[in-house]
Amino acid sequence: MFYLKKSKASDGKAPIYARITVDKKRAEISVKQSVDEKLWNADQGMGKGNRDEIRSLNIFLEQFRSMIVSRYQEMLLQKKIITAEGIKNSFQVTGVEEFTLCKLMEYHNTNLKGSLSWGTMKNYFTTQKYLQNFMKKRYNVTDIYLSELTFKFITEFEIFLRNHKPTDHQRPLSNNGVMKHIERLRKMISMAERMEWIEKDPFAKYKLKFEKVGREFLTKEELDRLETHKFQIDRLDWVRDLFVFSCYTGLAYIDVMQLKRSNVSVGIDGEYWLVTSRQKTSNPVRVPLLPKALEIIEKYKNHPRSIAEDTLLPVISNQRLNAYLKEIADLCSISKDLTFHLARHTFATTVTLTNGVPIESVSKMLGHSSITTTQVYAKVIEQKLSDDMKALRRKLTQGPN
Repeated sequence: MFYLKKSKASDGKAPIYARITVDKKRAEISVKQSVDEKLWNADQGMGKGNRDEIRSLNIFLEQFRSMIVSRYQEMLLQKKIITAEGIKNSFQVTGVEEFTLCKLMEYHNTNLKGSLSWGTMKNYFTTQKYLQNFMKKRYNVTDIYLSELTFKFITEFEIFLRNHKPTDHQRPLSNNGVMKHIERLRKMISMAERMEWIEKDPFAKYKLKFEKVGREFLTKEELDRLETHKFQIDRLDWVRDLFVFSCYTGLAYIDVMQLKRSNVSVGIDGEYWLVTSRQKTSNPVRVPLLPKALEIIEKYKNHPRSIAEDTLLPVISNQRLNAYLKEIADLCSISKDLTFHLARHTFATTVTLTNGVPIESVSKMLGHSSITTTQVYAKVIEQKLSDDMKALRRKLTQGPN
């Protein structure tokens, strides 16, 4: 229907707006025409009288109405989600560019690839792939307008992810895996809001439901078993050393692989330190090198791969490294899912916190921005609690000195 927006009237003339209503939800579009309020029939939504300009106006309004209906029918045939806002945004009367979900994802991934790590970008590409598959299977479309995104769209995407059955070797998504994809979608939608590409936040009533997951790590016994095992295959010995190096430095895979000899320097205590920054956050990292880490650096200083790549340690792809760690876990009778990131958790728990290193120091060495983040990684294990309570029992038994 057409109506006058009298609040914007000027010189006795008010602008004409078209109101689109779908399932009781409304959207309005300016038709870029104005008319004298006295020459407007509010009941019929058209100009009144026989003047030439009124007849021309009414013909224009009918053409305008026909174009909106035509756009509605196109969306119906294309099996798109039909909303008032969707029709409005797809109708080019305002000359405003139409923004779609695929355009948003492409914009995000193109413009942020310089500021996000490759690992993070790879996750966004995966989320993009899931969204494209979802739109195709659920709505039989390849793209939708941002205005068509609703709470229902998000919940149906969540259901799609939970029910998704991988056709390759991958495992089905866990709850937190599902939430990570939806969290990335929300971050992209937040960007669209800041860019004023979308008026209403479809996530306004949606709540992410992450489950608390305990961070696995190697116990002292498991770490000792890993360190002392004699491997008959050189590549397993090499991968074990890289893993153990991370256990004693707390560095993530990408940060270990990018280390140069120049990252080792003498600290204020006269001992060797690693001085670098995390690729993921760019936070600075300064870690005093423990004897085991120094021993591994010395072992590989003349390794052909280290020399060829000009790196502190010989480089290997993350995929191959984690595949070899599965073999190592079997040979060392370790039942845990041995991945390289497990070494970082081991550094935080078994190597540092368990041995009384304050959490503030651990947080600095891990390159975290806050201790809150460290608390997730560095959980205090039962042996540490036991030792602390034994010390307390002794104090209580002996009484004050």
